[in-house]
Amino acid sequence: MSNHDAIMASLMSGDTDQLIDRVNSALDAGIPAVEILNEGLISTMDLVGEKMESGEMFIPEVIMCAQAMTSAVEILKPLLGEGDNRTVGTLVIGTVKGDLHDIGKNLVRMMLESSGFGVVDLGVDVEPQAFVEAVRKHDADIVALSALLTTTMPMLKKTMDAFEEAGLRNSVKILIGGAPVNQGFADEIGADGYAPDAGSASKLAKAVVTA
Repeated sequence: MSNHDAIMASLMSGDTDQLIDRVNSALDAGIPAVEILNEGLISTMDLVGEKMESGEMFIPEVIMCAQAMTSAVEILKPLLGEGDNRTVGTLVIGTVKGDLHDIGKNLVRMMLESSGFGVVDLGVDVEPQAFVEAVRKHDADIVALSALLTTTMPMLKKTMDAFEEAGLRNSVKILIGGAPVNQGFADEIGADGYAPDAGSASKLAKAVVTA
């Protein structure tokens, strides 16, 4: 089994200890940290996202994979030069004002980070203006808005309106998600995309940022 195959197998199984051993073995064998990150870890998490989307993997398994990935990235971080550690893009994520749900949002964040995004997590109950200020401060490419209650769905539109009023709507892509939301609602409010789960959210964000 090659180093990359061994790393992929450990990450797919969510075995943190084994993954760390195999990442260290790859480093000892002279494989560059950036290659381990991109070809061993990020490519595997893309596959995890696809398996979640297709129903082959479930949330507890995906969380284990994402946690293992985080531990492995911590080992690689000091070895990545600034030029090697470029993110795919910067994304601001949060649950909209009036909504305190964060499990889905946290899973999306973990998947996005695992896919190479720099993620700014604003938490829950986030005011529209706070999203706007975070995009300005971090020069974000994408905003991901989560709403888990039907009563907070209108806040998705209000948050989008805040970007319009700030003159930023054309410079940032706005993605939405959450249990009561669907593609029809995304189209209705003029969002740039909708994702039904964390795996497809990661794929959508990558597609949007490279479009």
